[in-house]
Amino acid sequence: MRLALYTGLILAGGYTCLTPALAADPTGDWRVADGVANIRVAQCNGSMWGAVSWEKQPGGRDENNPDASKKTRPTLGMATLIDMKKKPGADQWEGQVYNAKDGQLYSATITPAGADQLEIKGCVMGFLCGGETWTRVGPPIPSSTANAMAKGAPKSTGAAPKAQGTMGATAAPAPAAAAPKSATALAKPSQKGSADPVGDICLLPEIAGFAH
Repeated sequence: MRLALYTGLILAGGYTCLTPALAADPTGDWRVADGVANIRVAQCNGSMWGAVSWEKQPGGRDENNPDASKKTRPTLGMATLIDMKKKPGADQWEGQVYNAKDGQLYSATITPAGADQLEIKGCVMGFLCGGETWTRVGPPIPSSTANAMAKGAPKSTGAAPKAQGTMGATAAPAPAAAAPKSATALAKPSQKGSADPVGDICLLPEIAGFAH
């Protein structure tokens, strides 16, 4: 059973020279198998989350959600990978995935396959399993102050890199020659002239509030 899953952002300039050291990093922007959307994946409060950051056909609604109150919510910015925890000793994360095409939640895993592919597998009640492979369209997203600011997140110990240009981050005034912006801030949607409509997914109400 093929999971038709949703998501995110295309970099205007693309990305280059991903090294083997980044091969196991599931963060960044990924094109789903059928090309209808990209999913932006980031670490929020110690878990991996993914949200729709770009759609081939703008204006989508979650019309297949069994919850009537959610049928009209926009699919752009909607969480699809939910609270995925890293498996000990493995480059794999497990949690839940939301399939917008049938409005159902599945137990799921994500596994990086090299630097530019992400394997998504999901099962219903432990059977009827299926999956697909997503293709990277944006570089990994470094940990940021904005990620740690998500509701309920542990306070920063100062070890994580400071956010630079990420939406929602609080930073000290910087001189004109500031450091390069984060991968999230550099990413741009494919629609010319439009601003990034999603930004740091850790600050989306659905993810910051840990609800679906």
